[in-house]
Amino acid sequence: MLRLDDRITAPNGSAERRSATCGSKIEADVTIDSAGKIIAIAFRAKACALGQASAAIVQQEAPGQSRDNIAAVRSALAAYLKDGADAPDAWPGLEEFGVARDFPARHAAILLPYDAVLAAIDAASTAEKQAAI
Repeated sequence: MLRLDDRITAPNGSAERRSATCGSKIEADVTIDSAGKIIAIAFRAKACALGQASAAIVQQEAPGQSRDNIAAVRSALAAYLKDGADAPDAWPGLEEFGVARDFPARHAAILLPYDAVLAAIDAASTAEKQAAI
């Protein structure tokens, strides 16, 4: 279940992303292991119901996943929304976003949690590289 004010005390990476289209804002914290897989994830979400539903799915399914896995799910979901591709079967519930296919202004809100998590993973990677110097 998505908590709209969730935090990780000492995350490896954090990031915030906003949708210029709808004004939704998602902040993500991640803790990743030495192999680059997500151990823990938390969101602070000021988003519409679609953005919150998407964040709830990401929060449920992202632990144990790598950056590449998250990026692949995001790409499949974007293709489903924008290009008429088949519903992604990577994670349960993604097919429910088909109701938004005809509403391009909603696509950014649905993809926002993925963008925030990917940016948080990138921030963690950058921090790890800087610590190694």
